[in-house]
Amino acid sequence: MGMMGTLRRSRRGFLIALAISLALHASLLPSWWGKPAPPAPEEPLQLRLRVEPEVKLPPLEPREAKPPKSARPQAVSETPPSPIQENVPASMPAPPAPTAEEWQLASTYTPRNSKRYRHAWGQQVRSMMGTAIEGPDQGAVRFRIEIAPDGKTAKVEALWSTSEVASKLAWEAIRNLPPLPPIPTGKPLVFEQTISFQPYETGWPPSYRLDCLPEPLPFRNPFAGDGSAPPVVAKPGHRPPPSEGCPPDSTAETIEEEEREFKRQMDQWRWGR
Repeated sequence: MGMMGTLRRSRRGFLIALAISLALHASLLPSWWGKPAPPAPEEPLQLRLRVEPEVKLPPLEPREAKPPKSARPQAVSETPPSPIQENVPASMPAPPAPTAEEWQLASTYTPRNSKRYRHAWGQQVRSMMGTAIEGPDQGAVRFRIEIAPDGKTAKVEALWSTSEVASKLAWEAIRNLPPLPPIPTGKPLVFEQTISFQPYETGWPPSYRLDCLPEPLPFRNPFAGDGSAPPVVAKPGHRPPPSEGCPPDSTAETIEEEEREFKRQMDQWRWGR
């Protein structure tokens, strides 16, 4: 009897637990559980287009066949096309040789190591070299020249050159120089001269307006000494102004001389360009 009572009580507890579990699962079911089924979907909307009646077009008239573009005659332009401008290199002709009057003035000009004679010699050589053309042949060449007192070329030495053509033409001109007047000082004239063979300048004429002043004294180092004697501080030399003015051979300070000097500096340093 005791065992039977125990079995009944356990069966009763199992049934109670099963009922509680079913109740909990039923509460977790979705809200749509037990709702009626949704209505059937309506038929889709249909759109019927109205077809317009077909319109017959009249037949097209036949046209003449056009020739291809290559066979069409081209319109002749009345104005001819402008020619293509080629890049012409710059050039400068040789300056004229010194006149007999300029050589006469140079042969009597003694200031500044025969300054006029040296410039006339360079102008004479450049005038015999021909036209300078822009390109690889342009350049300059510098010489050291020694001229005898009678005007004959005693020695010429090339110091440097930037163009083989310019050097060749300058040497040829020096060999073919005409007879030159004697040196104004009566002594051999030794100087250096640069011959410019370029299409933008042929060498600038020097200014003579200050040549009447005395020659500047050679530079002396005021601190030089061998230690054998007390150092003597050298004072810079002073050039007194001329008492009688410059000689009347176009060396005076004039408006024309100032204009030439200003133009020379403008062309050399390309001011205002």
